[in-house]
Amino acid sequence: MTPEAPLLSARAAVLHDLTVRGLADARAVSLLEEALASRRWWLNQWAEGAAYVPGLVAQDVQDALYDDSCRWPRCTSCNRPVEHSLQIQPELGDDPRWICDESGLVVAPLGQLP
Repeated sequence: MTPEAPLLSARAAVLHDLTVRGLADARAVSLLEEALASRRWWLNQWAEGAAYVPGLVAQDVQDALYDDSCRWPRCTSCNRPVEHSLQIQPELGDDPRWICDESGLVVAPLGQLP
């Protein structure tokens, strides 16, 4: 596996999920690129953490969008009356997936939001 492979995989997965939720605008893609640059440095320091990069990039983008007052991805899978976001789980692990913290429902693997 090339050193860029986890970053490219993370980019594709997060960009897909941004796109299907209608948020793949210039600002969000810029935030994604910033997250990738940050995680590139992180990956160079700890190559064994490659499996964690996609989930970490998704969390970075989610946090940056939240700082811009945008919830992403919004949960559309449960009937809770309060608007809330999905969360990546495991927080630091491989095979990241979007989970509704309110209901416990596994919504989709990262990169496969409906």
